[in-house]
Amino acid sequence: MPLKLPSSLSPSKVSSFKDCALAFRFSAIDRLPEPASEAATRGTLVHRALEMLLCAAPSERTEEHARLCLDQAFSELRTDDDYLALELDTDQQDEFIADAADLVSRYFELEDPSSVQPIGLELRLEVEVADHLTLRGIIDRLELDERGQLVVTDYKTGKVPGRQFEQARLGGVHFYSYLCERFFGQRPARVQLLYLSAPEAIITEPTAQSTRGLERRLEAIWSAIERACERDDFRPSPSRLCDYCNFRQYCPAFGGDPALAGTEHLETTPA
Repeated sequence: MPLKLPSSLSPSKVSSFKDCALAFRFSAIDRLPEPASEAATRGTLVHRALEMLLCAAPSERTEEHARLCLDQAFSELRTDDDYLALELDTDQQDEFIADAADLVSRYFELEDPSSVQPIGLELRLEVEVADHLTLRGIIDRLELDERGQLVVTDYKTGKVPGRQFEQARLGGVHFYSYLCERFFGQRPARVQLLYLSAPEAIITEPTAQSTRGLERRLEAIWSAIERACERDDFRPSPSRLCDYCNFRQYCPAFGGDPALAGTEHLETTPA
């Protein structure tokens, strides 16, 4: 029986399908719940603190003010379901906040926030590019450079990828660049990943050629998703990523049955 197509593609969905088609199905089509992770929740906290920082006047974007923004962001987060699910004790909470504070502090080693001219923070964009295909994304920061051209910035709170994976990681910001070009009619002059843990910036300039290449890849991925949905044929791709997968109990590569995933989810979902 054919499966329902997902309503849209985002950078995370594209990455998920490329990594493992079956995990993509569990997440994007079956919409199985996934447990909160401390790393992802910390990233949410840091992103919110930096959003608040850049909402301040340029002269107020100091490290001291950034710490106040982090405190305010944590006040918001502490009642969030994802944070509560972590069930951190007092010592673990203190370490969680300290690690986030360290990431926010390292941000100042990458750039002077007083020089940033943001025109969009946590900016949600959506464009239709073909029948039944909508692209969606949330851009951490869209700004204007000194020449008035667009710049896309994406904060990363995880480890810096090895050079062999660098271009793959840039795929997400190229996706955001494409959204901007379709939405605003202007190709960003620069896209950049700011890895706060290093700290290190990975920067590239989109071109007409890179844009066409992205379009072709998205079309190919969407066609593959359509075929997989039509045939109900999403296959696992065993790799080191399996160690971090939340769906191993349903994966045939580990003796599981994908057919049980949707059934068990329905049985545990409140009416």
